[in-house]
Amino acid sequence: MQRIRLRYTKRGRLRFTSHRDFQRAFERALRRSAVPMAYSAGFTPHPKVSYANAAPTGVASEAEYLEIGLADFRDPAALRALLDESLPIGLDIIDAVEVHTPNFVERLEASEWQIRLDGVEPAEAARAAEKFLAAEEVEVSRQTKNGLRVFDARGAVAALELAEAQVGDGNDTGTESAADVRQGGPCAILRLVVRHATPAVRPDDVLSGLRVTADLAPPVPAEVTRLAQGPLDEETGTVTDPLALDRAAAPTGR
Repeated sequence: MQRIRLRYTKRGRLRFTSHRDFQRAFERALRRSAVPMAYSAGFTPHPKVSYANAAPTGVASEAEYLEIGLADFRDPAALRALLDESLPIGLDIIDAVEVHTPNFVERLEASEWQIRLDGVEPAEAARAAEKFLAAEEVEVSRQTKNGLRVFDARGAVAALELAEAQVGDGNDTGTESAADVRQGGPCAILRLVVRHATPAVRPDDVLSGLRVTADLAPPVPAEVTRLAQGPLDEETGTVTDPLALDRAAAPTGR
């Protein structure tokens, strides 16, 4: 059995798709593309597909991961293109590697997020981030299925800062495309790196912490995008490529 790891995105309006919505769309893409899936044993066989650490509904992402098992060999690049054509625009397969190493989920140590705060001045957001990082502990609460839970949002944060393009330039939104720039009001964009821990600390928990420590309350809901997830470089506070080990271990000449 050949195993392939895929990286996919949730962009634009497709960020509102739930994880279950994506599963259904991906299963349809597998059928349309006639992918030779391997199946589990038992009375009700299922295609061998496993997902890793999916982003919450309403959050955009450039770095979601899944793994599939194939009954026959396929070229990962050709398979990526085929599946991408069978998915709606916004749910995009952007990378594929053959599995050559174990313990992939353990490599997803941290996530890098972009938090867009419309209506907030960059200098105000930078000051709030400094106050958050200066605190030894920031208690926030979140409603769960087991009731209200109180936990520390500070300990899991490896980095929190104004996006690099905004530093020293309050008029730059830090986005990659001019089409993303919205005229008529201030906008701050924060870069956040959070370790994957228990309990999981999400970007909305950090936003609650900014409200607690610095009274930062954006006038409109924040737009959140996961930019990366993978191994954490503690020295630089950056998240690296979790597929790099599989690429490095791939046999040559294939």
